[in-house]
Amino acid sequence: MKTITNKNIEHSIYFWLKNPENSIDKAKFENAVQKLIQTTAYFKNTHFGKPANIHRAVVDSSYTYCLKVTFENMDQHNKYQIDPAHKVFISEAKELWEKVLIYDSEPFN
Repeated sequence: MKTITNKNIEHSIYFWLKNPENSIDKAKFENAVQKLIQTTAYFKNTHFGKPANIHRAVVDSSYTYCLKVTFENMDQHNKYQIDPAHKVFISEAKELWEKVLIYDSEPFN
């Protein structure tokens, strides 16, 4: 049996853009996310992507973009929430999305 050694906080954010087919809006959003990734000091790992081409009844592919990040611990997560880079991202990108869902998880002790 494998042992769970990852003690990171997983922070998964799903975005639905208002105009997901608009190339200008997509470019603005992608640039804002890349800027966030480059300027915040709190992400341990990042994944920025779009729905995979997988079609199954249990797979939700309705979102436009997904940003998944890990934090070393809850303290890092909490500092990120008030990080100026995070606030800049929200101010630059919030007009582009119509819906955001966040799923946070932590490992079992």
